[in-house]
Amino acid sequence: MPRIESTAARLAKLGFADAATSARLVETAGVELGDLLEALVGAADPDLALASLTRLAEREPAALDRLRADATLRERTLALFGVSAALGDHLVRHPDQLDRLALPGLGEARAELLRAVGADPGDAEPRATGSAALVDLRVAYRGRLAHVAARDLAGLATLQEVTAELSDLAGAALEAALAIARTEVGSGDARLAVIGMGKCGARELNYISDVDVIFVAEPREGADETKALRAATRLAQAMMRACSAATAEGSLWEVDAGLRPEGRSGPLVRTLASHLAYYRRWAKTWEFQALLKARPVAGDPELGEEYVGAVNELVWSAATRDNFVEDVQAMRRRVEAHVRAEGEREIKLGPGGLRDIEFAVQLLQLVHGRLDPLLRRRATLSALAALSRGGYVGRDDSRGLAEAYTFLRRVEHLLQLHRLRRTHVLPEDPADLRRLGRALGMQTDPVGEFTTRWKRHAGQARRLHEKLFYRPLLQAVARLPETETRLSASAAEARLGALGYVDPQGALRHIAALASGVSRRAAIQRTLLPVMLGWFADTPDPDAALLGFRQVSEKLGATPWYLRLLRDETAVAQRMAHVLGTSRYATQLLMHAPEAVAMLGGDDDLAVRPAQALLGEASAAVSRYTDEAETAVAAVRALRRRELFRTAVADLSGLIDIERVGVALSTLNDVTLQAALDAAIAKVSAERRGELPTRFAIIAMGRLGGMESSYASDADVMFVHDPVEGAAERDATDAAFAVANEVRRLLALPAPDPPLLIDPDLRPEGRQGPLVRTLASYRAYYARWSSPWESQALLRARFSAGDAGLGAAFAAMVDELRYPAGGISDDAVRQIRRLKARMEAERLPRGADPALHTKLGRGGLSDVEWVAQLLQLRHAGERPSLRTTRTLEALRAAVVEGLLDPADEAVLAEAWRCASGVRDAIMLVKGRPGDSVPTGARERRHLARALGYPPDGSEDFLDDYRRVTRRARRVVDRVFYDG
Repeated sequence: MPRIESTAARLAKLGFADAATSARLVETAGVELGDLLEALVGAADPDLALASLTRLAEREPAALDRLRADATLRERTLALFGVSAALGDHLVRHPDQLDRLALPGLGEARAELLRAVGADPGDAEPRATGSAALVDLRVAYRGRLAHVAARDLAGLATLQEVTAELSDLAGAALEAALAIARTEVGSGDARLAVIGMGKCGARELNYISDVDVIFVAEPREGADETKALRAATRLAQAMMRACSAATAEGSLWEVDAGLRPEGRSGPLVRTLASHLAYYRRWAKTWEFQALLKARPVAGDPELGEEYVGAVNELVWSAATRDNFVEDVQAMRRRVEAHVRAEGEREIKLGPGGLRDIEFAVQLLQLVHGRLDPLLRRRATLSALAALSRGGYVGRDDSRGLAEAYTFLRRVEHLLQLHRLRRTHVLPEDPADLRRLGRALGMQTDPVGEFTTRWKRHAGQARRLHEKLFYRPLLQAVARLPETETRLSASAAEARLGALGYVDPQGALRHIAALASGVSRRAAIQRTLLPVMLGWFADTPDPDAALLGFRQVSEKLGATPWYLRLLRDETAVAQRMAHVLGTSRYATQLLMHAPEAVAMLGGDDDLAVRPAQALLGEASAAVSRYTDEAETAVAAVRALRRRELFRTAVADLSGLIDIERVGVALSTLNDVTLQAALDAAIAKVSAERRGELPTRFAIIAMGRLGGMESSYASDADVMFVHDPVEGAAERDATDAAFAVANEVRRLLALPAPDPPLLIDPDLRPEGRQGPLVRTLASYRAYYARWSSPWESQALLRARFSAGDAGLGAAFAAMVDELRYPAGGISDDAVRQIRRLKARMEAERLPRGADPALHTKLGRGGLSDVEWVAQLLQLRHAGERPSLRTTRTLEALRAAVVEGLLDPADEAVLAEAWRCASGVRDAIMLVKGRPGDSVPTGARERRHLARALGYPPDGSEDFLDDYRRVTRRARRVVDRVFYDG
């Protein structure tokens, strides 16, 4: 025990983390390590290195003498033992391979591995046999792997040299596995080439990784193609098994052929002609991106070179193919979504990880490599260097990203070497972090220094889209001092086109206008634009987003808070980009109320404001301009413009559903009508030099009455007045007409915002009837002339503005008509059904698809609303819960009353929400109203995005709309026409 304690004390002084355990290892081994203990101190993990060293000494005592005698062998062995427990285990099992670590090189790997499996490289008929060959292959492979790792960990090879050796070693293993496969199944009359893909193809393979391949085969001269392909498929399958099979020495790695045409659903082996036919007709852009890395690695070398030469022509023309932009955007979104789903400690797929960098470099190669052959490199670092030399990427950015990539790859290698397991997750255990830091040369504070460097490099890589894609665009057009190689105009246009900008030349003009010059404003824009351009590219219409951003910036650029807000508040800038690139309607509102940018920061700022707050603000605006009705209403319309923008952004951001949108817009319209009415009454009263001789109210009808206004809705209203006591009826009527006409005039004045047009056509006698009636006149008309359709229209009648008492009196007066005791007659029901059928036949616009018209089409708004209204006309007299102006509330009440099956209500409500949402989205996207789902693919794609579908969800949206409305129509046929 005292001896163990003294050894432990010595080890502790030398810096061993677990000196007691290591001391027991030394004493148990019974060997004298002497000066080797001090040599262990330089290992990344001295305790780990000691564990392998003592086991080696027990197995092969003479190994210690060789380590003492050979400084090169000692340095490499201890460096390896201090990082890789797995390769330490291998050398303990095979001490005969230890001396090879000191050699500068081991010769050609392919020849060695072929000899290991009994296949002389020069033999036409290999003699590799059975499970013994599999074991021998693994032993030889790991021996060479240990040699690469030892030189790597001793700092004697660069990352690129290490990955190239690992890739060549994998190719040699594939060749040896192919030799084993030939002895197992033969090769028949087939020539088979194995094409390395991914990191293997690019000669940047990891220590442990799946090896991606594609198989191509041709029949030998005069042979039958079908038989040859069957033989080649058996050979490929046997080769894959030879690599992945478990043995006493483990397995090599999985051979993954998932990148082949049609993926795992396609044949494992194809002829060259079959490959080319697929790529020319069916391949997606991501497949050409994968083919950037293609390289022959095993099998028939001539066939392999022929394959790569043929596909290269297709790879470098991929940027000219249809749907290239859409494919690129979809690929970027998939990568970014995957990246966001991973934790930040995932150095491959996490934010700022290796996959992020590799994808970005490959995309730039595809965009610019068609015209610049110097960019046609397989490996990431060499491609990044070529992009920098060609001026496609800034030199500083290229250098920084290369450093980040190199650091992350070295960390990845250290993680995998420890247990020879495929992992990319940084450990949290300080002991593991200490080993990583020391292996990278960090001695003073390995854990702290490693963590700092990792976060710095990951953060740098996380901003790579800004750096690689967008910052060089500013250099190209902003007339900045020549600090870097300038991206050419044609290259800048190609890049913007690949990122989704339809008018790259126009986009470059906007960028130049925003970022050129030496002003503080231009300097901030140069900071903002690389980020904003990326966000614009993620919207349905990047060109519109950039144009809108320029217009708003020019209006607000001199305002101190604007650019500072965008620079400092990421959420504001990102939401602004989304709005500008999605909605022309919202953009137009922002053009005339640019200060509304300030409300984009948080969801709370986009919450719908209460009616009383809006009324108070509108009333204050009118009271400030009592003698200027036009100015008062202009102020109220500015308020309306701002609140429309708030509602539109909340809608686009998914913060409010379609019912709440309708309520918010209807409330805003009520407030606007009240303010216009107040201004009109003030003006008419001033002109008449006295109080108005009549009470006046505005009755909301149609969608306004139902609190279901859309962005494109007119204000369907009726005007009612009631002379005050003692007033002459003629005088009262003249005053009421003056007020009604003034309200219409004020709201129709030209202004830079969406108008609120008054539509009074639902009044008695329509356009032929008087614009304003007294309450008594309405009562007389309805008592004598009312038809079923007018009763139906009055179901939506609701007090909107003016004299609340008069509004309530009007509502009570029409209740008898719209909620008749005992319900409407069977004859009235038949009339309503006939009217509905006639509307379907006559009012649908010519050429409109009945399945896609949101208002009058099958299963659209009219269908659902007429079902609700017929239920109300028949039953609301006895069922007060049905007495509502709102469609969905009426349907829900009908379920409670047992008048409608809950399943039918769910179908109808879904269709109403869907059609209303589409109708609103058309207005938001296009900036003008429309009732039909667009037939053009681009417009429909924009509409689907605004409705929350993914970028490739246009067809899903169309299918959903057809399905929902088709189901609703079946319910309408049963409940409305047959019920």
